[in-house]
Amino acid sequence: MCVTAVESRPAGVALTPSPGGHRPFGVRVKAFVALTKPRIIELLLITTVPVMFLAAQGVPDLWLVLTTTIGGYLSAGGANALNMYIDRDIDALMDRTSQRPLVTGMVTPRECLAFGIALAVISTVWFGLLVNWLSAALSLGALLFYVVVYTMLLKRRTSQNIVWGGIAGCMPVLIGWSAVTNSMSWAAVILFAVIFFWTPPHYWPLSMKVKDDYARVGVPMLPVIASNRVVARQIVVYSWVMVAVSLLLTPLGYTGWFYTAVALLTGGFWLWEAHGLLNRANAGVTGGKLKEMRLFHWSITYVSLLFVAVAVDPFLR
Repeated sequence: MCVTAVESRPAGVALTPSPGGHRPFGVRVKAFVALTKPRIIELLLITTVPVMFLAAQGVPDLWLVLTTTIGGYLSAGGANALNMYIDRDIDALMDRTSQRPLVTGMVTPRECLAFGIALAVISTVWFGLLVNWLSAALSLGALLFYVVVYTMLLKRRTSQNIVWGGIAGCMPVLIGWSAVTNSMSWAAVILFAVIFFWTPPHYWPLSMKVKDDYARVGVPMLPVIASNRVVARQIVVYSWVMVAVSLLLTPLGYTGWFYTAVALLTGGFWLWEAHGLLNRANAGVTGGKLKEMRLFHWSITYVSLLFVAVAVDPFLR
């Protein structure tokens, strides 16, 4: 998560405004940027641009790549800002979110709501006029799914929140493909499925690390309501499905030897890490020795390498 550190203080303690309510302009700008969660958007763009190369079977129109990237940032940024507006009550009580702009008071709830809605509208129009209306519809659908279905309906009600809520994070794959072709393809659907099955084993290790935060605010992330052994077992199941799905592109003729080699090597290492986590959980290891964050960090490297291979593969066939 990208947060703005305004002042060091305990979680749940609101920032006391300076005399006259002065909030420095530069810090305010950084706070609004932080509302968009830039580091999360980096991952979304990593899955968008390579798919455009695959759809074009080479180098896509670079202006189209730029407009799609900007539109994707605006749309995801709007969704993230609205997510912070809705979750501001629990963000104030969680250590990992206690420095977010709404909690510190650097941005007011009304400003955050207006900012998020503005980005949603601007991004949709941007996609429609500069890319195509199919991409605009997919972008708006992802935003609404993340804000309404995940944040408002699922997050605080079910341990499967990240499983189904993760659909929003899969949409950039479809947006990247549709931006180039103005249509859909099984290749895009397969890569959508890869991200869908990647999301739970990517996020659950982090949830294991900060489960006390989620427990404190009553958010039933799977590690909060289940043992480490159960969570690790679920991680292994999703990991095997993810790797298997990632290998479907080649027999269907969308990719060649390079992508296949990268998918096998990176997927194999992922499975090694996932089973290692399960073995440690089965042995009753807890605390730092569980090393759950190793899989979390590798998951980011994995998806980056896999989608780089998606972009490079058309040039090697």
